[in-house]
Amino acid sequence: LAFLFCLSFSKQLEIKADNFSADEKKMVNILSGSVLVKSNEDVLRSDKLLIFTDKNNKPLKYVASGNASFKILIKDKFYTGSANELIYYATNDIYEANGNAYIQDLSTNNKLYGNKISIDKKKQSYTVFGLNNKKPARFIFNLKEDFKWKWMLVF
Repeated sequence: LAFLFCLSFSKQLEIKADNFSADEKKMVNILSGSVLVKSNEDVLRSDKLLIFTDKNNKPLKYVASGNASFKILIKDKFYTGSANELIYYATNDIYEANGNAYIQDLSTNNKLYGNKISIDKKKQSYTVFGLNNKKPARFIFNLKEDFKWKWMLVF
């Protein structure tokens, strides 16, 4: 099954899945089995996807679960990631990765891990949350060989 949603600002969204059902009263579309979502350079993959829409069938929020992973473009840089659940808020252009969240900058190989990672594409920023002391946020940055620590004192 393959179908297209056309967003009001001429952006095309292609979604493919093995199965599709819709509940017009609840304004939700349910896709399952090898779900693939493509929007310009962004790609989302999962076993299940819920698409919540407004009364005009315009997508508002996507909730992906089961082997959920993504590849997104932010200011000429590609990032990949995964989580137990991925949420995309279409009206704000914000991605939220929940549970065993991971994101990697493909240009630098820098990695972020946390219980929750929020990615704001408009602001070109991200926030990482750990899970209290049990599982803190973790960052892995690759430093250049000639990198030297420089200390700055502020008075």
